[in-house]
Amino acid sequence: MPPIRRLALVVNAQKPGAHALGRELAALARAAGVAVKRTARFPLPPGWLRGQDACCVIGGDGTLLGVVRAAATAQVPVIGINRGSLGFLTTFSEAEARAGFTALLAGRGQIAERSLLECTAPGGPRELALNDVLVKDASAARLVRLAVFADDKLVTDYTCDGLIFSTPTGSTAYNLSAGGPLIHPGADVIAMTPICPHTLSNRSIIFPQDVRLRVVNRSGRARLLVAVDGQRSRRAGADQPVEICLSRRRLKLVQHSGHEHFAIVRAKLKWSGGVTETPDGS
Repeated sequence: MPPIRRLALVVNAQKPGAHALGRELAALARAAGVAVKRTARFPLPPGWLRGQDACCVIGGDGTLLGVVRAAATAQVPVIGINRGSLGFLTTFSEAEARAGFTALLAGRGQIAERSLLECTAPGGPRELALNDVLVKDASAARLVRLAVFADDKLVTDYTCDGLIFSTPTGSTAYNLSAGGPLIHPGADVIAMTPICPHTLSNRSIIFPQDVRLRVVNRSGRARLLVAVDGQRSRRAGADQPVEICLSRRRLKLVQHSGHEHFAIVRAKLKWSGGVTETPDGS
């Protein structure tokens, strides 16, 4: 990772302690000769990350998801500092940030490139998703019938509450809650997981990196909601397909040198491959 000379600081002022931590880290950066620009605006102003060496995000995972599109477009690495709850993407704790920020500015960090989904929905531009794209009926209480095509070949029809299309990064988010698989973040695949399918035979499918997926609404007059990373949404009518593929762009995510993905999964999700004992030890 190259040394950082120009730093963009994005602070979610709604998170307790984020504002004060932002001031502290900005002072450390300026003392190291780094030019700092700072904002609490969401979404980021167009072109705000242009020319920056890194973007430091202080908040939760949702805050980081809010800068993905701008950071991937500008190819600016993102340093996530957690002031939220779970912190899968904002991998640095407040204590780690304070102790290691000067080293990060000097380039002593590692960059992991994360795959992104590219989604084209009617009436809007191409969207980028780091976690997932959700396709469901615009009415929360209705089943929807969706036909999925992979490279113009029918996969199957789903009658379900919706479909989650997930990156490996997003496999620990909504995908996992819906019974989808855990996927190593270095894999270049797309996971498709139905939400409450109306048959026992429908399960998650893993598609290769070069696939182009198309979702067709077969629910008559029902309108679809297409949600990107839970941040942005579009509506699609019965005759308006939704297209999803892996983007050529990647998100550059800064991690500390000792970062271990499955150690984070074990710690954050309390996950174990061992046998769960009953209270009586059996």
